[in-house]
Amino acid sequence: MKITAMKRREFIRSSGYGLGAACLGGGALLGGGTLARNIFMRDPFAHASWLSEPLPRKFTASDTVTLGNTGIKTSRLAMGTGTVGVGHHSHQTALGIAGLSALLLNGYEQGLRFFDAADSYGSHPHVAEALKHVPRDKVTILTKTFSRDAVSARADLDRFRKELGTDYIDVCLMHCLTEDDWTERYKGVMDVLSEAKQKGVIRSHGCSCHSIEALRAAAKSPWVEVDLVRINPVGSHMDAEPETVLSVLREMRAAGKGLIGMKILGQGDLRGRPDEALKYALSLGLLDAFTIGAESKTEQDDLIRRIGAAA
Repeated sequence: MKITAMKRREFIRSSGYGLGAACLGGGALLGGGTLARNIFMRDPFAHASWLSEPLPRKFTASDTVTLGNTGIKTSRLAMGTGTVGVGHHSHQTALGIAGLSALLLNGYEQGLRFFDAADSYGSHPHVAEALKHVPRDKVTILTKTFSRDAVSARADLDRFRKELGTDYIDVCLMHCLTEDDWTERYKGVMDVLSEAKQKGVIRSHGCSCHSIEALRAAAKSPWVEVDLVRINPVGSHMDAEPETVLSVLREMRAAGKGLIGMKILGQGDLRGRPDEALKYALSLGLLDAFTIGAESKTEQDDLIRRIGAAA
C-alpha cells in the first residue's frame, strides 16, 4: 500500500518533533542516500509485526536507566537541543536562552534528567542557565566535539566546561563520525578524551556516528563506551536499512556499550506517526535511552504522555 501524496506532504514537513543531532556537512548529508529518498514509495508500517504486539512492560520518559557499563544513571528520554543543529544554531536555541532553559526545566520537573547538547548546536549557554536552577549531580550532561585533532579537543573540553558552567561533563562524544578508519585517524582525540576521563573532567566517552562504516568501527572499538545512533522504523536519515543498523546495535549491546537513539522520529518525517515510532524504539530492547528535541512545552508534555501510553 502506497502512502498518498497528502500523507507524504505531512511526513516531510520540517516542523514538529525533531532529533537532537543533525549532521549537515562532510558529504554525510543526513545519511540514508537512496533509502532516505525512497522510504515514501511504500507504506513502512504495512507489515510491521511489532505494531500489533504489546510491549513487555510499561515505559515512561522518566524511567531511570543506566548507560551501558558506564554506571551513569539518567532518564530514558534525553532532551535534545539540536533539531537541525548546525553552525552553533538549532530550532531549540532559536527559543533563546530563557526559552530553552525553561523548556529544559519543564522536563526536569517531570523527571527528565538528561540534557543533550553539542558545540555545533550552540546550546551550551542555554544548558548552563538551566543548571543554575537544579542540583548538578541530579542531571546528566552530554555534549559533543567536532574536533579531529588532540590540540583542538583539549581546548574544547576547557571551553565546554566554562560555557556549561560545570566542572565536569558526564558524556563527551566525538560528533558526526563518517570514516571507517576513524579509530585510527582520530586516535589523538580519543587519547585526549581518555585522559580527561582519568582526571575526572568527563565521566565517559564515545561517538555519534553518521555512516554505517563508522558505526561498525565503533562497535568493534573497546574505547567507545557510549554511542549515539540513528534509528527509526522507516530508515529515515539513517546510516542503512533498519535491520542492518540493528545487527550492529546488537553487537554493541553485547559488548556493554551505552546506546542512545536519535532520529527516533526521522527528523520530523514521522511527525504524523509518533506513537508508532516511539513504540518501535521501545520495543527493540537495545536502547538505554533516546533523545528527542521538543520545541515547546506543549510538544514536550505531549511527548512525555505518548511514551507513557506506548504500552
